[in-house]
Amino acid sequence: MEHKSATLALAALGHGTRLSIYRLLVEAGRGGKLAGEIAQALTLPGATLSFHLKDLAGAGLVTSEQRGRTVCYRANFDVMTSLVDYLTENCCAGDQTCGTPTRC
Repeated sequence: MEHKSATLALAALGHGTRLSIYRLLVEAGRGGKLAGEIAQALTLPGATLSFHLKDLAGAGLVTSEQRGRTVCYRANFDVMTSLVDYLTENCCAGDQTCGTPTRC
């Protein structure tokens, strides 16, 4: 992941509502959730949900699929993994005792 992409993803997740949406989609797994289900679970008006989903999608964190008259949203696990890898890329400057399982 490039620095600019990481910055966009972190900015998108830096808002409480977007973070809640993203965590809900991560919890839903690869099956995702319909827009109405997300709105109901987080008690968000449709326009507010759309606004936040647009930012998450723009950062690559969320994908969408049209299903008839509604849309199914999914967390993009590949982007999430790339972001975590980017953040921990130089973890503890190679110190083997730091305890980060994916890096050290």
